Amino acid sequence: MPLALSLRDRVDSEVKGQARSQAEVVATSATEFVDPPQGVPLQRIAERSAESVRGRVIVLDAQGYLLADSAGSPSGRSYDDRPEVEAALQGNGEQITRGSETLGEEILATSVPILDHNRPIGAVRITQSVEAVNKAVKTSILDIAALAAVVLLLGIVAGALIAQQIARPIRRLDSAARRVAEGNLDTTVAVQGSTEQRSLARAFNEMTQRIKRLLRAQQDFVADASHQLRTPLTGLRLRLENLSEGSRGDAPTERELGAAMGEIDRLSLIVDELLILSRAGEHELPGERLDLHVAARRAVERWRASAEDRGIELAVEAEAGLSEGWCAAPDLERSLDSLVENALTYSPPGSSVRLRAAAGRIAVLDEGPGLAAGEEEAVFERFSRGSAARSGAAGTGLGLAIARELTRQWGGEVRLRNRDGGGLEATIELAPAEVRS
Repeated sequence: MPLALSLRDRVDSEVKGQARSQAEVVATSATEFVDPPQGVPLQRIAERSAESVRGRVIVLDAQGYLLADSAGSPSGRSYDDRPEVEAALQGNGEQITRGSETLGEEILATSVPILDHNRPIGAVRITQSVEAVNKAVKTSILDIAALAAVVLLLGIVAGALIAQQIARPIRRLDSAARRVAEGNLDTTVAVQGSTEQRSLARAFNEMTQRIKRLLRAQQDFVADASHQLRTPLTGLRLRLENLSEGSRGDAPTERELGAAMGEIDRLSLIVDELLILSRAGEHELPGERLDLHVAARRAVERWRASAEDRGIELAVEAEAGLSEGWCAAPDLERSLDSLVENALTYSPPGSSVRLRAAAGRIAVLDEGPGLAAGEEEAVFERFSRGSAARSGAAGTGLGLAIARELTRQWGGEVRLRNRDGGGLEATIELAPAEVRS
């Protein structure tokens, strides 16, 4: 825009300057042909000048009568009523823009006196169409606009290419970070791009490898510790069983030995569940589309005997429609077993536990004491068992933590909420199969 405005002003100034200069040249050339008037030389001068300024050139005598006209009008016509001519005949040149009644348009009129010994003996007037000048200016501005559009388009294309070159390594890094977040710690990114991007890629790869080494060391430690603990625990249980055989008939001793073996069994279970927790988050098994109705029925079959021993009714409530979710079958079974076991543990005899499957979710509904206020998230902490465990219910405090960790690695969640009228609803939410497949 500044260039266009500057061009407009420059073109306008050049047109006016050229008209003024050409009028002065004509006036100088015509001095010797005005008094006495010589029509042929004056006509030739007027026509040549008109070609230069692309306008009309006329030569007048001292009274304002026409001597020569580039347009070919006959001499003798008076122009002394034109303001620019009147000024020139008085010895003063003038350049004005005014309306022409003859032409019916705006014109630029430039006049200069023809002097002889500083005395006006005639005048030269040049008239140009303002519309023609404006058209020339508009053409120049359109040329500039077209050039600006081409430059802008090239700038956009160049900017898009540069942005793509900059963004491509960032997109690769984002994709790699997502894969790492999903548990694939073998992911690396190519070291490409600018100096900063290559440095970022190297730092990312080093970070991923370090996390992988630390996680593997932690898992190996837990696995080794679990293995080392199983041997003495098994030996201790065998010794207690031998003592139990030798103390038959001694009721107090048998009770103490039975309690000790129960603690050994609980400790063995904790060791096993710690091993499971240490490996939670790794996709050791492939995900698949699972029918959650089928998963719920299988869980009922696994726990039916335990439910009958406790006098609890265990059943599946069917809902209409598809009930699919995305997960590894063993991970879903382990998570669902934790919720069903908790429901059976805390439900009173004569009550019921029901499994309800729907699209992307399985709910376990019991008639137990539920949760105290504020325990909805606290019970997911490791070894936290909640207020209901104070009644002496067995457990390690790791089941819910395991269920949540195994579910979250598949983009799901485990939630607990008290039911209206009493009891607890524990829900496993999974990503729909059509989203993850």
